Amino acid sequence: MLLCRLPFPIAHAPVADPSGAGGATPLDRLLATLDADAVQRLRQLDPTGAAGLLPRVLKAFEGSLQRLLVDLHEARSSGDWSKVRHVTHTLKSSSASVGALELSRSCAEIEARIRQEQVDGLTPWLDGMVVESERLLALLGPALAGRT
Repeated sequence: MLLCRLPFPIAHAPVADPSGAGGATPLDRLLATLDADAVQRLRQLDPTGAAGLLPRVLKAFEGSLQRLLVDLHEARSSGDWSKVRHVTHTLKSSSASVGALELSRSCAEIEARIRQEQVDGLTPWLDGMVVESERLLALLGPALAGRT
């Protein structure tokens, strides 16, 4: 409820192992932050996991996110709102497909504001989007280390 009233998104701290025993793997911690329905849809495409689809999709998302953050930085630096909109549009879809719904929602809001030419006040939204992206990358790296 509070998130709907704030003028910009709040990034959350990484999810800790709820048992406190340190037993959760990096992949478990990553999956705990993603939308369970989205993860389930991906798992249904490779029910036995033999094809390694989920790790491959997450690895592709990680690479895309890294590239798009570079593009976003360049676009922001040059004031290229069209490119910022392209980056947020691309990330909106890819993040939703892997279950990174907070990032997807932020991207949707930024994209909509740019389409409506309401770019004043976007800095907190863009900063929040970057923070959330970096949080995801910090979870993706360890979770996918050695997996493809």
